[in-house]
Parts: sequence; C-alpha cells; structure tokens
Amino acid sequence: MNDKVFTKPIKKQFEFDEEVAAVFDDMLERSVPFYKESQKITKFFALKNLKENGRLYDLGCSTASQLIAIEKDLSHKVSLIGLDNSEAMLERAQKKCEAFGVDVELVLGDILEYEYKEADVFISNYTLQFIRPLVREELIKKIAQALKSEGVFIFSEKVISHHAKLNKDLIECYYAFKKEQGYSEYEIMQKREALENVLVPYSEEENIIMAKNGGFSHCEVLFRWANFATFIAVK
Repeated sequence: MNDKVFTKPIKKQFEFDEEVAAVFDDMLERSVPFYKESQKITKFFALKNLKENGRLYDLGCSTASQLIAIEKDLSHKVSLIGLDNSEAMLERAQKKCEAFGVDVELVLGDILEYEYKEADVFISNYTLQFIRPLVREELIKKIAQALKSEGVFIFSEKVISHHAKLNKDLIECYYAFKKEQGYSEYEIMQKREALENVLVPYSEEENIIMAKNGGFSHCEVLFRWANFATFIAVK
C-alpha cells in the first residue's frame, strides 16, 4: 500500500497509528535511504553474534521485517522477540510472520519498562530518536546491562551535524532523495511539521558517546548515507 499519509493537511503530531501502520513498509523504503542495505548489514552482524539458544530483542520492531529476515537465515535455535507499543504495528507484524511462517515472539509493551532477559543481541531501527534524550540514556544502560559479555547493540538513527551549513546541506540532500521517491514538496513539509519535537536526533558523535557512557566498550558506524547511520555497540 502506497504512503499517502501526508498528502492532506496534518491535524496532529506524528504517531504510529493504524493509518501509518497500513503504509509503513512503503514509507520506510521511500523515506529512509538504502533502508534494505541497512537491514542486510544489521542482519549480518546479528547472525554473527547470535549463539545457540541465544536471544535477540528488536526494540520498536514495527511490522517485523527485520526479524523475519533474520529468522529466515538462522542455522540454529534462538529466541527472537519484537517489542512495540503500537498495537496497529504488531497486528501487521503478526500477519506478516504468519504469512512467512517464521517463529517470532511479538510483545505489545513499553521498551523503557520491559524486563529484559539476558541477550546476545539488541536491535533498534530508527526507534531511539523518538525517545526523549534523558530517558534515552537510561534505556541504553538497561540494554547494556541485559547483554552478555561481548554482546552487541545494532541501531540505526537519523543524525544531525553541529556544523550549521553542513546540517542544512544534509537536509537538502535528503529532501532531494525523497522527491526522487515520488514525495511532493507539500508532503515533505507536512511530515517535517508532524515530526517537530517528536523525532529528536543526535549527531554521530553524540550517539557514540551515549553508547560508551551507557556501558559499551566500543561503538562505531557500520553504514552511513548523509544524515542516516547504522551503528554497532559492543559490550
């Protein structure tokens, strides 16, 4: 289903409701540059670090695309758990998991409050940026505490530059990408307004510092296109 959410005037801030859930897969592929490549890299490093009978959490799993891709390439028994606080997203996820015949546990819950069991891998695709900064730092600590020694946290985020002109140019580059995907200037403007104060991105450096302050020994970028980046943090 094609994303037409912002072809009409917005009446509220952005939220992951039924309207967004219905077109979310299309929205991601047309709004996030090299989204499939980022998913492939995430899957590669997740599989490299998932041990026999291990556990992986996907925080803000949305329609479970990443979990499905990982499950299909597994060579040993593990537990895959997807958490999301949007019932509409999880309904879509459940239907996709059933269609693909994959063994994934989907949980409706708050990733900030959930009691995590010991895990090999945590994944978060464009989820942290929707969490208030002070709470975000606490979540990183919680993730690090739940990970086994040398476990990994793979996360993708929209990033900013603290160089004013470069940041402006990065945004312009991104909007040019969205236009190439068929979004109009009106849709781009509408979505930007809807996300104002809802999506709060960090810079690349701030994400790395946050991970290290939260209990990770190392963090670096696996993939970056303009103002979109995929990180890996090692406990």
